[in-house]
Amino acid sequence: MQRLEDSFGRKFPYIRMSITEVCNFKCGYCLPNGYMADKSDNRKFLHIDEIRRLSKGFSELGVQKIRLTGGEPTVRKDFFEIIKILKNETNIKKVVITTNGYHLDQKAQLLVDSGLDGINISIDSLDRETFKNITKHDRLPEILKGIQNLQNLNFDNIKINAVLLNGVNSSTKDFDAWSDFIKTNKVNFRYIELMQTGDNLDYFNKYHVSSKIFKSYLNNKNWIYQTQGLDAGPALNYINPDYKGKFGIIAPYSKDFCKSCNRLRITSKGDLRLCLFGNTGISIRHLLQKDNQTEELKDLILGQMRFKKESHYLELGETGLTKNLSKTGG
Repeated sequence: MQRLEDSFGRKFPYIRMSITEVCNFKCGYCLPNGYMADKSDNRKFLHIDEIRRLSKGFSELGVQKIRLTGGEPTVRKDFFEIIKILKNETNIKKVVITTNGYHLDQKAQLLVDSGLDGINISIDSLDRETFKNITKHDRLPEILKGIQNLQNLNFDNIKINAVLLNGVNSSTKDFDAWSDFIKTNKVNFRYIELMQTGDNLDYFNKYHVSSKIFKSYLNNKNWIYQTQGLDAGPALNYINPDYKGKFGIIAPYSKDFCKSCNRLRITSKGDLRLCLFGNTGISIRHLLQKDNQTEELKDLILGQMRFKKESHYLELGETGLTKNLSKTGG
C-alpha cells in the first residue's frame, strides 16, 4: 500500500474534512458576523457520495482517522448518515467530529448510535455570561448537559477545546474552573492559542496571548507531560493521577510545532489543502464523481505531497488562503 508522506519524512494517517462552512454561532475569533455565503464561489458543499469516494481513496493511502468539521458539521441534514457511511462503507478506523455542541443534549444518543469514535466540543468558558459574549448564544447549560448525557451512555472519548483569549478566559480563575471540571469528568480539555487569519488581524492583536501562561499554570500545579500516539493531533497533553480528565495545549506559534504535522485537509467544496495556512489548494472534486476514479484520485493526492511546506510560517504573519477558520475546519 502506498502511504502519504511528504518531502520531510512526515506521514499522514489523519484527514480533517470540512463538510459545511455554515455555522449557527458567531464566535468573535471565527465568524463574528455569522455565516455569510461566499458569492464568488457558488459550488455546493460535498455530496455524501463524494465524501464516501474521497474517504475510500484516502483509506487506501493509509489514512486511518477522519475528523468531520465545518462550520458546524451537525447542521447538515445528512450528518448522521455521513458518519454511518464512513464507519460501514470505508476502511477508515476512527471517525470523530468537532462541534460547537448546539443541541448536544438532544443529540447524544444519536451520536453514540451512529458509531462515532470521538467528539471535540468547543467551550471557550465555563462562565455562562463569558460563553454567551464569545459565541452570541446562551447555550452553555445544554452543552454541559449533553456532555453528561454522553458520559451516561459510556461514551468517554470527549475533548473540549477553548480558544485562549487575553483578558477574557485567561485568568487563574478560569484555569481553576477547568481544573475543578476535569477533576470529576473524564474529558480532555485543551486551550488553543488564538491564530491570526486573513480577516481577524485587529481581533488577533487585541486578544492574542501566548499559551505559555497556561503551561506555567500546569507546571506549577505539578501536571505531568504525556507522549502522543501516531494519529493524535498537535496538543501537548498533561495528566495528574488525582484527576479523571487531562489538560492539553495547542500552541501553533511554538518552535517546531509543524514537525509533528500528521494531517491533511479537505474543504467543504472539495479542495485539498496541505496546510491550514497554506497558500495553495487544488480541487480534487472532479475525481469524486464515479466509483471507478479511485486510482486517479490517489495519484493526484500523492503527486501533491511534494508541495507540502516544512512550516505554516504563522510566526511571520503568513495566513495563506485562510480568511477564517470556517473555510477549512480550523
